[in-house]
Amino acid sequence: DAPQTSTEHRQAMVSLAIADNPLFKLDVRELAKTTPCYTVETLAELRAELGAEQPICLLMGADAFLGLPKWHQWRELFNLAHIVVAHRPGYSEDTWRSAMDYELLLEWQQRQTAEHTDVHIQASGKIVSHTMTALDISASRIRQMLENSQSPRYLLPDAVLDYIHTHLLYSNLFQGLT
Repeated sequence: DAPQTSTEHRQAMVSLAIADNPLFKLDVRELAKTTPCYTVETLAELRAELGAEQPICLLMGADAFLGLPKWHQWRELFNLAHIVVAHRPGYSEDTWRSAMDYELLLEWQQRQTAEHTDVHIQASGKIVSHTMTALDISASRIRQMLENSQSPRYLLPDAVLDYIHTHLLYSNLFQGLT
């Protein structure tokens, strides 16, 4: 779906969200595109820039991983990066593994590793399951909260929430919120 806010606003919010963490860098290559962006194309560009030996990891939630076979040239992703699957609330490893379609299950069986260090040994091709603290936070949930006049305070950095308020993003969402 098309984003609800402009490219400039989305870029500003991400910049604010990562401002205090020097380990993050905003890559704006997809923001300038006027055509649909595909992850496989972005990873191919990164691979060309970083070289054939540099490991790259694509982090995604288990829900996105289950939908991977619907992605544009999804199998090519494995030639470009490792896939790190983060457990999200409601998606235990047993749950999402049993929900895989047949083609994804075959890739999982061939590529999965329990050793997180494997992603440092080769440049791409592995699937790693990563357990994270289960926080039910997502952009769509935050937008829904705003649309329902509920405060998402503590679910995103104050600077981002202030930006949304200052620029009146997501229309009429701040009535009565503090």
